[in-house]
Amino acid sequence: MSRRLVGSVAATLVMVLAAGCGGSSGADGKVELSLGLFSDFGYDKLIEEYQASHPNIKIEQRKVKMEQHNTQLATQLAGGRGAADIVALEEGVVSQFRASKDKFVNLADYGAKDLKDQWAGWKWNQGTADNGEFVLGLGTDMGSLGLCYRRDLFEAAGLPTDRDAVAKLWPTWADYAKVADQFTAKTPNVKFVDTGRNVYKAILDQTEEGYFAKDDSYIADKNAAVKTAFDTAAALGTKQQTGALEPFSQDWNVALKQGSFATTTCPAWAMALIKAGAGDGAAGKWDVTTAPGGGGNWGGSFLAIPKQGKHPKEAYELAKWLTSPEQQKRIFKETGNLPSQPKVYQDAEVQATVNEYFNKAPVGKVFATSAESLKPTYRGTKDSKVTPIFNSALQRVEQGKQPAADAWTQALKEAQDAVK
Repeated sequence: MSRRLVGSVAATLVMVLAAGCGGSSGADGKVELSLGLFSDFGYDKLIEEYQASHPNIKIEQRKVKMEQHNTQLATQLAGGRGAADIVALEEGVVSQFRASKDKFVNLADYGAKDLKDQWAGWKWNQGTADNGEFVLGLGTDMGSLGLCYRRDLFEAAGLPTDRDAVAKLWPTWADYAKVADQFTAKTPNVKFVDTGRNVYKAILDQTEEGYFAKDDSYIADKNAAVKTAFDTAAALGTKQQTGALEPFSQDWNVALKQGSFATTTCPAWAMALIKAGAGDGAAGKWDVTTAPGGGGNWGGSFLAIPKQGKHPKEAYELAKWLTSPEQQKRIFKETGNLPSQPKVYQDAEVQATVNEYFNKAPVGKVFATSAESLKPTYRGTKDSKVTPIFNSALQRVEQGKQPAADAWTQALKEAQDAVK
């Protein structure tokens, strides 16, 4: 769900996370299970229903920001205490935690391999190790990629506003950059895109290998795809066609409200964030179409079970239920988080889903089509160390603090040091 930069701060009461223990049996004899999450997985109603149908189970959700969640989980696993009974692993860090699989329950021991065919093949494989013999986690949603744009701002720039016509403007990211030039020439006071960092990520997420090869060797310094993605995004920043915004920050929300940028890369889960930031006044002004370059994936998670929990069987049954086809379909209808199971995203009802706020865009079809062409990028075990370095380099370019060539050179050096 990714939300890799997005998290809920509503449940600050769970700051006891680091000191708390896993599930236990309460004074009332109930099995107490904790669920460690970031962002909104859409589980509130489902958990109420599960507790009603399983009166011996009591479930606590722990929600913190994603970076805090990942840091705390790594500490809890290393220390052997404090982790929730079920924890969410975002796709950007699943490789990192896969390397510590000895700290997790092998879900295959509870029959998870029998569920394999529920998921898209690539999604299932991301959550396994040892050639599929070790099942680390069960997949939740995925971040199938689209491109969201402001119809009114496109009209002001003399560009097409119909989503099919807009898609034809940018079959490639090079074409997207050309549209940025056309837009800026007509509307110089509005940025074409919120941040070059999201463009950079979207381009990288359309490659099978990014910073690391599938053997986990570092290849960013010789992978032409990384350089192409960086150059494309940096050029937008150099031309001041980006808002240089921190993705999903308060400043980003303000810019949405003010209509300060015209496009943003848009995984399925981001639509809710755009609506929340832009407000009711922008209803019908935003639309969704195909992203340049075809499919792509930004986000999506897995539910895993740390060994330190006291009730692994009950935890597995809950994780299995939350990630079942029936629940993934319900979550999509309620939150827009795209299912990672073909049976669900190919479902006629899902495909027919439209989003009223986004000018009645056929979001079920747009994101399901993107999912069909998706080829996930391999995430190295040190991906989380390298990604911020290149993002910071692009930020310096966007802010006018450093030429693109110098930022690239510096990023390469810092990344090389980070993976030693």
